[in-house]
Amino acid sequence: MSHRVFKIPVASVYPHYVTKVEKKGRSKAELHEVIEWLTGYDEAALAEHLDAETTFEDFFAGARLNPKASEITGSVCGVRVQDIEDPLMQKLRYLDKLVDELAKGRAMEKVLRS
Repeated sequence: MSHRVFKIPVASVYPHYVTKVEKKGRSKAELHEVIEWLTGYDEAALAEHLDAETTFEDFFAGARLNPKASEITGSVCGVRVQDIEDPLMQKLRYLDKLVDELAKGRAMEKVLRS
């Protein structure tokens, strides 16, 4: 089963992530640190994906998911991320959860599961 969200370009959601964290006093640099921690994409690679309008499906297909990503738990949109069975949807929700934690003012070392 392919969800519609998988075909959405990361670039169309990214500005909302930026707005969400900046509205709560966090920086775009911190957002990039979180994205790099989860996916392995540095600033340049992220910029390439945004410019290329890469879909979430392709974005996560090329990512090197952090081995500690499985430590991300809790709910996003009322769904527990650790219980999501679709691997791609789970990765997407991991990203949402990290952005939420960052926006909620959680300490960076906790967000990055250090």
